[in-house]
Amino acid sequence: RRKLRSDVAAAFPDLSAEQLTEFIPNKEELNVIKIYSHKGEAVTVYMNNRNPILFEIEKALYPTVYTLWVYPDLLPAFATWPPVLQKLAGGADLMLPGVVVPSSGFPQVERGTLCAVTLLGNRAPVAVAVAMMSTAEMLAAGMKGKGFAVLHTYTDHLWEYGDKTYPPTLAPLVTDSAEKESAEDEEEMEGKESVVGLPADPLQHVDVGDLSLQERDGCAIPVGKEELDENRAAETAEDASTEVPQEVEDSRTPQEQMDALFNQCFFHALKCKVKKSDLPLLTSTFLRSHMFSCCPAGQQLDIKKSSYKKFSKFLQCMQHQKILQVKELSKGVESIVEVDWRHPDIKAFAVPEGFSSASAGQDSKSEDGEQAYRAPEIIPLYGVSTKMIPLFQESGHRKGSILSSSEVRNIIINYVKTNELVDETNKNFVKVNAILCDCLLDKSEQDEISSLKWDDLLSRCLQRLQPLHQVTFFGQEPIVRKGNMEPIDITVAQRSSNKKVTIIKNLELYGLDPQCVANTLQQKVQASATITPVPGVKDRVQVQIQGNQIHHLAKMLLEEYQLPRKYIQGLEKAPKLGRKK
Repeated sequence: RRKLRSDVAAAFPDLSAEQLTEFIPNKEELNVIKIYSHKGEAVTVYMNNRNPILFEIEKALYPTVYTLWVYPDLLPAFATWPPVLQKLAGGADLMLPGVVVPSSGFPQVERGTLCAVTLLGNRAPVAVAVAMMSTAEMLAAGMKGKGFAVLHTYTDHLWEYGDKTYPPTLAPLVTDSAEKESAEDEEEMEGKESVVGLPADPLQHVDVGDLSLQERDGCAIPVGKEELDENRAAETAEDASTEVPQEVEDSRTPQEQMDALFNQCFFHALKCKVKKSDLPLLTSTFLRSHMFSCCPAGQQLDIKKSSYKKFSKFLQCMQHQKILQVKELSKGVESIVEVDWRHPDIKAFAVPEGFSSASAGQDSKSEDGEQAYRAPEIIPLYGVSTKMIPLFQESGHRKGSILSSSEVRNIIINYVKTNELVDETNKNFVKVNAILCDCLLDKSEQDEISSLKWDDLLSRCLQRLQPLHQVTFFGQEPIVRKGNMEPIDITVAQRSSNKKVTIIKNLELYGLDPQCVANTLQQKVQASATITPVPGVKDRVQVQIQGNQIHHLAKMLLEEYQLPRKYIQGLEKAPKLGRKK
């Protein structure tokens, strides 16, 4: 705790001694947890009063938004337009056209300086970012280009580790207030000249209707009035009217907005994605594969942010309206068994314009449903274990650092070359020094082996690292899991009366709905298929189908679903095809 306090004092010298003691208290509970980012980076998070207050990446400390709400002036702050927050929370960096230039000028920062991002009209920071240019470079570039690399935002996963409170409303400084008044006066004058005038939002200098968002290379670029004025003559009243509902939507609470988003995606999925042949359909699959794909760009479905809190309660509400029927077909696994497509709410639902082509494409597909499936991208990864720290610390990695096989290979090659361990007489061998001996050799081998072949050296290194894997499903963020990827396990069991059944496990790990697979197999082979819980494993089910159906299953998994053969176990148990007599 004392070291952490000194590190915080060094990182944030503007904190007074009293604030430092308040920030890192002597007696209150302080927890440390380790998480992994989507890129696989190990992140250390410091928690106080159940809120994350700091996070550490590669020995650098950063404050969270919870901390910045208490100390809003801890970092130099740059303001942006409120609509940009949604893009930043989605992973975009902040482009300079999206930064509001105050009348008092920007704070003076250098490239690499840690900064806070605020919204116009509120000093409470909503993001933590690193400046990609100095203040002088920003102005010299004409406020164009990437300004800030965003590390953490309000509403991201780190924020969700805390109590999920909303940003406080902190009054702008005096200079900002004066600027706000003058900006509103200018806006009022410009509003008279425009074809359609929109009411000014008191929290914004300009109307949201006068901003459009572009996304280039994962970065949010707001286009302000100056750029739009050139094209204003070509705008029609219809263009402006389409942006008016955005004002209404923004006036609702976040919970009401999430409820509306769930309703929109629910009816969209039932109208355009789900077919009668898909039923019964797992509720989890309906949410993940159908509703998520109907979510508008830049928005995310999060049931915990809605008034329902649980997806099962949302479906119960829809069941009370007699839109669909949900049943527990197997213990703990709920499925949608019936949908009333003639229900007035479904018939009255209008598909949003941005989805018209995608929905049509979905409707034109065959009713198999499996054509929409895309095999996940699976990448083996390795974590630095305690025993391997001495070998990797020279390259700046610590325990828990996540590396790909190519990164491990490069680190080992650089280590060998830096320490001049290549055997001079035979360059295919590497001399074993004390660190390689401790990390890669068993005790019985340490007195016998003095050199290793390159391949043997690399394979031993990979074997002694902690196995991990990264799974990326189409349209979703990568997920890093511990251990090796479990294969789809296919076995053939014998039941009474010498009857055989084919059992398939681990389909869920690959984003496959066991019920859909069972239905498809049942139609193809004309045999009974059932879903049963996997014995001894929680929240997992297995498909069981009569007869040895491995031939049909192999064709479906390898050819239709395009899954790699190495992730399917048991294909060799297929019956041998004899000649027909």
